[in-house]
Amino acid sequence: MTKSPVTVERWEGLECAAQLDLVLPMYKEIWVEPPYCEGVKEIADFVDRFAQEVRLPRARLVVARYGGLPVGYAFGYPLPPDTGWWKAMEGESTAEFAAENGKRTLGIVELAVRAPWRRKGVAARLHAHLLEGLGVERVTLAMRPEPEAAPAHAAYAAWGYRQVGSWHPADDEPASHIMLLTLPVPAYGVV
Repeated sequence: MTKSPVTVERWEGLECAAQLDLVLPMYKEIWVEPPYCEGVKEIADFVDRFAQEVRLPRARLVVARYGGLPVGYAFGYPLPPDTGWWKAMEGESTAEFAAENGKRTLGIVELAVRAPWRRKGVAARLHAHLLEGLGVERVTLAMRPEPEAAPAHAAYAAWGYRQVGSWHPADDEPASHIMLLTLPVPAYGVV
């Protein structure tokens, strides 16, 4: 059996901030593609958002490399009790569904793979390493509905995600689907 040349590294909390120079070139390359077509303003917004989000408890960044070359990354954090994540969602949501305690739901705010390494299992590895050991009950993310995002939709569906609502940040910005993955309850004490 040969070892995969793709490796994954992980950082926690403020350690993530020191990795911006590693992540930013991938962000600029990946998010300019359709359907996102991000420009200078969105890139600056990402840098500002990242600087704030790395301060959240249990924030986590994972980066995949092929050899030494960074090929993808994922970033997220458990939603804090005062999160606006569910409040911004259009769709049915009960108080029980939206209740957060900083340990219940991991919000994935970034999951991206450079084009040459897509559909090779890199995103699945990033996803698994991001969740590993967090002990959350569920995972949420927002994704665009355009046809260009169909491969991502297929991957999320294969991983068990389902759409629970939509989010429309502003009149001049496109809507996103809010996806949710409920994780299996660990069987403690089972031999």
